[in-house]
Amino acid sequence: MPTQAHRCTRLGLILLIGATVAACSSFDNATQRLAGVVTPYKIDIVQGNFVSREQVEALQPGMGRQQVREILGTPLVTSLFHSDRWEYVFTLKRPNVEIQTRKLTVFFKGDTFERAEGDEMPSESEFVATLGKNKATGAVPVLEATEAQLARFPARAPAPPAPAALAPARTSYPPLE
Repeated sequence: MPTQAHRCTRLGLILLIGATVAACSSFDNATQRLAGVVTPYKIDIVQGNFVSREQVEALQPGMGRQQVREILGTPLVTSLFHSDRWEYVFTLKRPNVEIQTRKLTVFFKGDTFERAEGDEMPSESEFVATLGKNKATGAVPVLEATEAQLARFPARAPAPPAPAALAPARTSYPPLE
């Protein structure tokens, strides 16, 4: 039969568990509010080869594989089963911006370039212009101090010259002939 002391202990334990659960709940709400204010830095993710319109226009039927590689760069995908084509894929993922994906397939007949198929490629200047969009631009800070601001700091005495023992050794190099 439980005594008065056991009942008080049980009641105290139940109240302690209830207080702990309530504290966790309020801690969770505070954490969610903090997470809503503090956001992590998200980087731009660039994958693959950017191919510009100018590069695609430079391709001419009859070019060799090495010439195509010099113009477009190393392909992202080459298949053992389809040795007559190279795949160039470019993906740019930026925070709060729709993912940009562009694909270009280059076809060969033997070792000579035949044709290229794929998405409409932007010119280099068009692509560079899209990189500056949707970037947060804050106020540019003043990078020069006024005379009044400089007067608040005491002038420093010039540093004493280094002893001769610590001075860098002079070296002479032979003539370049």
